[in-house]
Amino acid sequence: MAPTNTVVIMADEHSSKILGCYGHPQVKTPNMDSIAARGTRFSNHYTSSPICVPARAAFATGRYVSEIGYWDNAIAYDGKVPSWGHRLQEAGHHVLSIGKLHYTDDKAPTGLDEQVIPMHIANGHGDLHGLIRDDPMRREQSRGMAEKVGAAENEYHKYDRDIAQRSADWIRTEASKHKDKPWVLFVSFICPHYPYEVPERYYNMYPPDQIPLPKQRVKPMSDHHHWWKLFENAYCIDEFFEDDDHRRRAIASYYGLCTFVDDQIGMVLKAMEETGILNDTRVAYVSDHGENLGARKLWAKSNMYEEAANIPLILAGPGIPEGKVCATPTTLIDFFPTILDSAGVPLSDEDRKLPGRSLLEIANAPDDPDRIAFSEYHACGSKTASYMVRQGKYKYIHYVDYAPELYDLNADPEELTNLAEDPAHNGLLNEFEAKLRAIVDPEEANDRAKRDQQAKIEEVGGLEFIMKIEGISATPVPK
Repeated sequence: MAPTNTVVIMADEHSSKILGCYGHPQVKTPNMDSIAARGTRFSNHYTSSPICVPARAAFATGRYVSEIGYWDNAIAYDGKVPSWGHRLQEAGHHVLSIGKLHYTDDKAPTGLDEQVIPMHIANGHGDLHGLIRDDPMRREQSRGMAEKVGAAENEYHKYDRDIAQRSADWIRTEASKHKDKPWVLFVSFICPHYPYEVPERYYNMYPPDQIPLPKQRVKPMSDHHHWWKLFENAYCIDEFFEDDDHRRRAIASYYGLCTFVDDQIGMVLKAMEETGILNDTRVAYVSDHGENLGARKLWAKSNMYEEAANIPLILAGPGIPEGKVCATPTTLIDFFPTILDSAGVPLSDEDRKLPGRSLLEIANAPDDPDRIAFSEYHACGSKTASYMVRQGKYKYIHYVDYAPELYDLNADPEELTNLAEDPAHNGLLNEFEAKLRAIVDPEEANDRAKRDQQAKIEEVGGLEFIMKIEGISATPVPK
C-alpha cells in the first residue's frame, strides 16, 4: 500500500454506541459519519484497557498493558518502551501531537518531534487514589461529577477548541513543509469526557425529556459478587444524582459533548479539504475508551461491558475500502503496525513480535470472527485485575479470585444475561479461560501490578499521605 500522510484523531471516553454512523437514533456526528461514509467502520473495536493512561500507553507501544506495566492513571508512559513515534523518528518522518497525551510529562522521550499544548497526568503523579487496590477508596470526588451537569462553558471546551484551531493551522501553514517523507499528526481531544457540562447550544440539541433512561441489571451484581460490591462502593457516581431527570440531563450533556467534539473534528477536516490533502491523506478516528453513561447504574469507564470497552474506529483514505463495515475484532494495540504501514516504514524483526496487526490489512481482508480482542484492567476501584476476551459472538470477563462473566453478544447485545451462571456453559468458560491464559498469566500480572503500585505509593509519600490529599476525577487542562 502506497505511503501517505496520516492524521489520527482521538477523543476521550467516547462509547461506540453514541455516534450516528454506529446507529444512534439521536446523536448528531456528521463529521465522524463522513469519515465512515468514505472509509471503513470497525464494529468490534476495543480499548486495551478501559481507563485513560494504560489505554494510551498500549496505543503508543502496540503492547499489552500487562507487558509494559503502565497499569493505571498514576503510572504513565515515559518513553522507555519503544512507540510507533520512535520508529517513525528513526526513519526520518515528522511526528507531531496536538492535545491530550496523558504521558508522564513533556520531557519524556515518547517519540514525538513536537508536543503542542500537551496534557499529561495531573501534577506529575496522576490519580494516586487509584493505586490503593486491596481496599479500594470510595471516590468522594464523584459528587462533583453529578453536580457539574447541563449547559455551561468550562476549561475543557476552550482546550478542545484550541486543539482544533492549532491542528487546522498546522495543516494550513506547516504540513507542506514536510514533503520528503509522510508525516503523522496525532490530534487528541478531551471531550466527550466528563464533566457532563456542554456549551448551551449543544445542550439544547438534546431535550432531556426526550432521552430514554439507560438499561439496568436484571439483578444487582453487588448482591452476590464481592468484586462488584467493592467496585460500586468506590465508583459511587450514581448515588449523587438526585433523580432520573438529573440523570437525563447528564446524558443530554454527554450527547451534546459528542456533537461538540464532532464540530472540532470538522474544523480539522475542513483545513485538510481547503489545502487539497483530504483525499490523499489517511484519517483515523478512535477513542481511548468508552463511557457507561448510567447503564447498570455505572458512569465513566473502568469495566469490560460494551459501553466502556467497545470504542469507535473509523478509517478513510487511500487504499481503505469505502462504505465498509469490518466486523473483525481489533484493539488499540493494532495502531502501532497501522501507523508504520501507512507511513511506509517496514516492520522490524522486533515489531513483528508484537501482537497487533495493521488495520489497513484488516480493512481489506474478509472478516475474521476468530480473531481475539483482549483488554485488561488493573486500576482504581478494582480489588483484583479484570480481563476481557472477545472472540466470535462471545465475550468472556475474568476476575482474579472471583466468578467470571460470559455473554453471547449476538443473542444478548445488551449483556443482560450472564451465561457463566448456567452450569451448561462450564465447558465454554474453560475454553475461554484457556484462551486468556495463552495471552497472560492473570494471577502473575495481577500480583505484579499491585507490587508496582505499592512501590509507587511509597515513592510519593506513603498511604497516609495519599489518603489525605484530594482525589481527582478529571485532569486539569495545561496552563
